[in-house]
Amino acid sequence: MSTLLDNLNWRYATKKFDATKKISSEDLNSLKEAVRLAASSYGLQPYKVVIVENPEIREQLKAAAYGQTQITDSSQLFIFANDLNAGPESVAAYIQNISETRGIPTEALGGFADMMNGVISNLSQDAKNIWTAKQTYIALGTLLAAAAELKIDATPMEGFNAAAFNEILGFDKLGLNASVIATVGYRHTEDDTQHYKKVRKSHEELFITI
Repeated sequence: MSTLLDNLNWRYATKKFDATKKISSEDLNSLKEAVRLAASSYGLQPYKVVIVENPEIREQLKAAAYGQTQITDSSQLFIFANDLNAGPESVAAYIQNISETRGIPTEALGGFADMMNGVISNLSQDAKNIWTAKQTYIALGTLLAAAAELKIDATPMEGFNAAAFNEILGFDKLGLNASVIATVGYRHTEDDTQHYKKVRKSHEELFITI
């Protein structure tokens, strides 16, 4: 049985997907559940994850991603969109979720709610948007690891026009911003990148133990 390290060594940023191969509904649900369980500051999850399968929309998004074929040839396109309006309403919804999930009265969670609201309210709009965008990258990392475990190829991508994505997907009206995206599917046999040796810093270069 392969280990997590084996699977992380196996994965790479796929450049060419096999458009004829689709992820099963079972595996897709596993990827979604892994993303749902990803770590998040306070557990607040100040973002939405949009999964695009519609071919017409993906063609529009490809044009906004400089023609990169992964957008249309992969099985699914995951778009991590950070919340631009994180604040009291987000906190209240989260507190209600905690209350229902753990059987705790909302009144008993007032201190936690006040703490979160205090931190968020002290952030400038730019700082808040940076913070929520950072949270999407934690979810992205979880997606990549989960995909590797299932031997599903996944490519994280920052090379796209976020403003164009927001317009195409109507994010502007939803208070969302396309932060980072990932294409998932199966590598094409003609993708030469899969044969390259993985290049990373050595332990000595990367880690400092104090």
